[in-house]
Amino acid sequence: MQERIVITGMGTVNPLGLNVNETWSNVIAGVSGVAPITLFDSHAANLHVHIAAEVKGFKPENFMDAKEARRRDRFEQFTVAAAREALLASGLEITDANSGRIGVIISSAIGGLQSLQDAILMNHTEGPRRVSPFLIPMLMSNGGAGMTAIEFGIKGPCFSVASACASGSDGIGTALMMLRTGMIDAALTGASEATITSTGVAAFDRVGAMSRKNDDYSMTPQPFDKNRDGLVMGEGSAVLVLERESDAKARGATIFAELAGYGATADAHHVTAPQEHGAGGAAAIRMALSSAKANFEDVGYINAHGTGTLLNDQSETRAVKAALGELAYKTPISSTKSMTGHMMGATGALEAIFCVKAVREGILPPTIHYETPDPECDLDYIPNKAREANISLAISNAFGFGGHNAVLAIRKYS
Repeated sequence: MQERIVITGMGTVNPLGLNVNETWSNVIAGVSGVAPITLFDSHAANLHVHIAAEVKGFKPENFMDAKEARRRDRFEQFTVAAAREALLASGLEITDANSGRIGVIISSAIGGLQSLQDAILMNHTEGPRRVSPFLIPMLMSNGGAGMTAIEFGIKGPCFSVASACASGSDGIGTALMMLRTGMIDAALTGASEATITSTGVAAFDRVGAMSRKNDDYSMTPQPFDKNRDGLVMGEGSAVLVLERESDAKARGATIFAELAGYGATADAHHVTAPQEHGAGGAAAIRMALSSAKANFEDVGYINAHGTGTLLNDQSETRAVKAALGELAYKTPISSTKSMTGHMMGATGALEAIFCVKAVREGILPPTIHYETPDPECDLDYIPNKAREANISLAISNAFGFGGHNAVLAIRKYS
């Protein structure tokens, strides 16, 4: 019989908090992390978008050596901070004896975009000798994983998965498979992203994905609402510690939940638009449930990809219906991106933490800003207020540009 893989540690920095407890309190209270952009002057950059969900009050020197922090991109600083909290929560001690049996699979879809943007401008205005010698480790998408391994002395497999907005979930799923095969004994896994730059915002706005409700941002983003006008960019990191159940029990660790299943598919349809009928997403949901040895009726909550774009929300609704049939109408689903914004590759990892908290504490996060039903989005989206519910299994959807679909199944531990 296949041994269960369990979650023994969690850590995060994101627009709603600098740790798991603060974040969860704000999520179930329906707090929005959206505000005017402060990381750069969006008006001087002539952008049409002036709002984002930034990480607030983050001081990297509180989480790592100040000198090292200056040599790391913002997304890498976030990674180390989240990993430190996750490790502390797990109680996992890294030693010479076990360091080679611990993996670090921490993803990023984009990597150090701010560092790259700054270097391009520096090279253009002041010449190549002014480009930072630390640029390569600051911009590479595996930088968060590599620096986490260095920070904590972890010598097992270490890499980043890049699958756009599915990166975090695919990284966690990869860690699950590595643990199941016995390649490693524990993993730090998740994702990190820091794309709130003039280039990042301009690029996503040009593909028509961004909300422009700059003057009154109190009601954006609006996932699944008829009047939604696009996503709001977020940033941050989320990291989980995974272990086999027997190892976690042997060292007396607190087990928060079981990572029960993982599914991944490709639409093979369009580089930015999802399949209209959601077949790829539906297949990933079914695969994750099969991996978890779960039935459709076991699903008590779905944390949706739920970006607040016209195409995603309709196709995801159809995907859930295609996967669950009539049970879809009885299954609560919410988009926490309505509060955190879209943290790109990192959001799936944070939403996995929300699923852990949901099954453990019996509270389902809401979809805030929900006012006007869309006839094409006709499921139970837990509008505006968190809901108490005793559930045993939650799934988290993450769908990315390129047609990537990744789904995690998280089961209450008993």
